[in-house]
Amino acid sequence: MEFKSLKNIETSFRQIRLFAIVFLVLCAVVVVWSVYSSFAFAEKQREKIYVLDKGKSLMLALSQDLSQNRPAEAREHVRRFHELFFTLSPEKSAIEHSVKRALLLADKSAYHYYQDFAEKGYYNRIIAGNINQTVRVDSVVCDFNSYPYSATTYARQMIIRSSNVTERSLITTCQLLNSSRSDDNPNGFTIEGFTIVENKDLQTVKR
Repeated sequence: MEFKSLKNIETSFRQIRLFAIVFLVLCAVVVVWSVYSSFAFAEKQREKIYVLDKGKSLMLALSQDLSQNRPAEAREHVRRFHELFFTLSPEKSAIEHSVKRALLLADKSAYHYYQDFAEKGYYNRIIAGNINQTVRVDSVVCDFNSYPYSATTYARQMIIRSSNVTERSLITTCQLLNSSRSDDNPNGFTIEGFTIVENKDLQTVKR
């Protein structure tokens, strides 16, 4: 009889120990899940920006990872530079203003082209001949596998005279460096090593 009682006590002790172990494991799982959920929630909250609208209303804006948008910003930076640098009207002040804005997006390699064009009288001929020049960027191919990033631009120039319109091909290469953002450089890039690879007449159409 005493042996049976001891056996029952030992069985009960084993059951209690098993229940205790299971309880501790469940507690550990709950604690780990709670900590993980807390970190995940905090990370999501960091992606949110609360903006006051004149102190009256509260708007919620989701912030995006900047690295996800860099390729699009790089192509836009290069495209904008070409539009400013190669779109010219027959007014000296307009040319200077447009080129000045373009040079804020690049280093001295672009300024050297501007200086060379000016010395050869290119801008003076545009003004004297009442010529309008526009550029249409077809594509910008960027390589983000190495830094600084390389970019090749394929574009078309339209040189519009009173008597005819000349279409020219324009192919350029450059490298992109990360830089600080500003009102003059909203995409945060600087063009270096700007090179005109091809710029030749394709066709001339009489007006």
